[in-house]
Amino acid sequence: MSYQDVYNGWKNDPEAFWMQAADAIDWDTPPSKALFDKGDHMYEWFSDAKVNTCWNAVDRHVEAGRGEQTAIIHDSPITHSKREISYVELRNRVASLAGALRAKGVEKGDRVIIYMPMIPEALEAMLACARLGAIHSVVFGGFAANELAVRIDDAKPKAIIAASCGLEPGRVVHYKPLLDGAVDLATHKPDFCVIFQREQEVAQLVEGRDFNWHGFQYGVEPAECVPVEGNHPAYILYTSGTTGQPKGVVRHTAGHLVALNWTMKNVFNVDPGDVFWAASDVGWVVGHSYITYAPLIHGNTTIVFEGKPVGTPDAGTFWRVISEHNVKTFFTAPTAFRAVKREDPKGDLVKQYDLSCLDQVFLAGERADPDTIMWAQDQLKKPIIDHWWQTELGYPAICNPVGIELLPVKLGSPSLPMPGYDMKVLDEGGNELPAGELGAIVSKLPLPPGTLPTLWNAEDRFKKSYLTNFPGYYETGDAGMIDEDGYIYIMARTDDVINVAGHRLSTGGMEEVLAGHPDVAECAVIGVADQLKGQMPVGFLCLNAGADRNNSDVVKEVVKLVREKIGPVAAFKLAVVVDRLPKTRSGKILRGTMVSIADGTEWKMPATIDDPVILDEITEALQSLGYAKA
Repeated sequence: MSYQDVYNGWKNDPEAFWMQAADAIDWDTPPSKALFDKGDHMYEWFSDAKVNTCWNAVDRHVEAGRGEQTAIIHDSPITHSKREISYVELRNRVASLAGALRAKGVEKGDRVIIYMPMIPEALEAMLACARLGAIHSVVFGGFAANELAVRIDDAKPKAIIAASCGLEPGRVVHYKPLLDGAVDLATHKPDFCVIFQREQEVAQLVEGRDFNWHGFQYGVEPAECVPVEGNHPAYILYTSGTTGQPKGVVRHTAGHLVALNWTMKNVFNVDPGDVFWAASDVGWVVGHSYITYAPLIHGNTTIVFEGKPVGTPDAGTFWRVISEHNVKTFFTAPTAFRAVKREDPKGDLVKQYDLSCLDQVFLAGERADPDTIMWAQDQLKKPIIDHWWQTELGYPAICNPVGIELLPVKLGSPSLPMPGYDMKVLDEGGNELPAGELGAIVSKLPLPPGTLPTLWNAEDRFKKSYLTNFPGYYETGDAGMIDEDGYIYIMARTDDVINVAGHRLSTGGMEEVLAGHPDVAECAVIGVADQLKGQMPVGFLCLNAGADRNNSDVVKEVVKLVREKIGPVAAFKLAVVVDRLPKTRSGKILRGTMVSIADGTEWKMPATIDDPVILDEITEALQSLGYAKA
């Protein structure tokens, strides 16, 4: 079947499409129908079913005789260790942990916060919650104490599961003091905490509150899977809100199972037993969907990687892992590839490994600039697939569905909408724009299964954030356009579309031009306030390793390039070379913070920032251009 056949099949009968996809799941009570319309643009999927996520991700593969297959490969270049866990071993470990949690009073509907590094025990903690019908909320390990406290007060967990520490190249991140600080700050107090002690740092336990991971499970009866309603929350995942108050994205159990399972073959082109690797972190949505749940639900082997694209030990670490563990589909962020490209622009390290096992590479997390995609294509000689989705959506919404059909690639576009998504580009008044015009990207309601049905304890905020501006549509918050072939181009966050003397311009389009310069490894463009033109674009350039050019020459050349490719209308005159860009830990560039610094408006240190020192360097760079006045 072609992509068009599959998409039309969904469009002609969405209910039948999703009911057919639901056949691949083991139900305790099958759903009577797919969609439940709650009124007021609120929807749920498979609500009257009964099902357990952990059973579908673990036990059923053991029951089907595949218990000896490897479920999880842990590869940590930081600790120089590797280990494999089979499905039967995973089942036993998860049942034991779930039994210990249950013995301490954790039941269906209780919340559990998980605060762990990239170790298999993080996945075991998630699955143990799912086994009991408890609702987990994973907080990125090493998050600041006050940010963790905000999440404790919002989710009100009965228990917190944490590790003693996390490991970064060259340093130990002390999790336990951060956890203790968060519990002190929070109004809500958990009943107990479970601490996985790592040998790199053994943490001090609080008498009566903290339990050692292993001792806690000693002599406890393993837990069976608890069936839950289709609309029972599987988890809460906090995403940063514009107000500074994080938004708790809720994921319902049944739709999550159906949608994620469907994507593994149709989007990512893997069969049960194949090795799938998403180089992300369990603290992000990619880690939830494509390190933990989707690969295990589908019966794949998933890789848990504790390392970085460069520096553990070098820019060849991705290729080593792929070659060593026989990875068929690899998924990472464009920023990771840019870091690799910057260290190894000619791909010398790629040539050292046999990558014949690899069939395709997927990029997501932010715009994949054509230059990075072309570099990866040249080096790897494999399809490099850009795709687009969000924490709220939970899995790819716009993609080249390799498992159905490899569509022609158009650089700069993540391709076409997946079944479930009817995407449009609207102007500020909610009118649909013609092909090629920049506007707000929206998707017609209802959203497909597995997407957010609401926010945790914040339905009004959910409606205000996503449903109010364009009634009948989900507002993505991204701006872009659709071409005459239906390919969608995500150009920027809606906030990153700048208005230069009345012309609406995408900073993403300018970044694409800058990234095309042979010496530029990575770049960002922001719009700064300008009395005459309203806003003016400013470019930040990071240069390739070994680029021994004069910085001012590179700046002149990129200014000329933008003038040639976009035109004088962009008014692009200012660019500066910096050593690195401020990013979140998941690799997103903090453009909004950079704009606030440039405009001299008040801003708050982003909780997710990778390295706060970079903001001082950005401030200096902006001051050299006459902005960010002290």
